[in-house]
Amino acid sequence: MADIWLNETLYPAWGQRFQVVQELAHVKSAFQDIVVFESLSHGRVLVLDGAIQITERDEFIYQEMLAHVPLLIHPKAEKILIIGAGDGGVLRRVLQHRTVKKAVMVEIDGEVVALSRKYLPSIADGAWDDPRADVIIGDGIDYVAKAADDSFDVIIVDSTDPIGVGEVLFSDDFYKNCARILSAEGVIVNQCGVPFMQADELRETSLRRAKFFPHVTAYVAAVPTYVGGFMTLGLAKKGSNPHSLEIAEIRHRAETAGIMSHCRYWTPEVQWSAFQLPPYITDHLPVAQG
Repeated sequence: MADIWLNETLYPAWGQRFQVVQELAHVKSAFQDIVVFESLSHGRVLVLDGAIQITERDEFIYQEMLAHVPLLIHPKAEKILIIGAGDGGVLRRVLQHRTVKKAVMVEIDGEVVALSRKYLPSIADGAWDDPRADVIIGDGIDYVAKAADDSFDVIIVDSTDPIGVGEVLFSDDFYKNCARILSAEGVIVNQCGVPFMQADELRETSLRRAKFFPHVTAYVAAVPTYVGGFMTLGLAKKGSNPHSLEIAEIRHRAETAGIMSHCRYWTPEVQWSAFQLPPYITDHLPVAQG
C-alpha cells in the first residue's frame, strides 16, 4: 500500500492527518470541494473544503447527540426539520424515534447526498427510504423563510462552520425565522465548533439566538476526529427551561420514543451531564444560561 496521507486544513497551524487506503471520490460541486476516501484507521471519511465532516468509525457520537438531545428536550417532538446533514446520519437518528411523524431534510448540495448514498450507505442506513422522510435538495434559508408559523417542533442545523456555504445559517434573519416556525416548546440545535479553537463561533451564535429565544445554552460531545477537545452543540428553546429536565424524565421520553437500544454514546445520564460545562466554555455563553 502506498504511503498516502490526507491532511486536514481546518486550522492553518495545527491539524490531523489520515492514512489513505483509496480515494473514492473527489468532486467540486457548485458549493464546495468534496472528498470521500477510505482511511486505514477510521473507515470511510467525508471531507468538505478540507475539513473532516464524518468518519464511519466515530460518526455515531456526533449524530446521536445532535439528534436525540433536542428531540428529548421537547416534550412531544413529532415534526422535525433538518438543515444540512447531507450524509443522512442525523435523519437516521431522528427516524429512530417512533414518535416522530415527519422529518424534512433540506440540503443545499445534492452532490453531498449523492456521494453519501453511494459511498457512505451505512451512515444513513436506509433512512432515505423511510415514508416519514422528505428529502429536499434546496436552500435551507429559503425554506425556513417560507415555512408556516409553528410548523416544526425541532430544528437541527448540521452545517459547516460559518464560512462559505454555511455562513448564512448563522445570521439574525435565519434565527428569527426559526423561532417563528417552531412550536411553543420548540428547540433549535446547531454545531458551534470546538470552543478551544473556535470560541468566537459559540459566542457569536449564542448572542444572535438570544435575541429570539428565551433559553440559550450549549452542550458537549467528545468526538475524536473533531480535534481540539469538546465539540459544542448550541441549543435554544422556547417555552420551558431545558435545564429543568431531570434524568428520570429524559429516560421516560427515550423509552417512549424507542431509542434506548439503538445508542452507542447517548444515554439519559450522558445527556444530562453534557450540559454541565467547564468555565472555558460557559465564558462564551450568555450570562443567564437557560
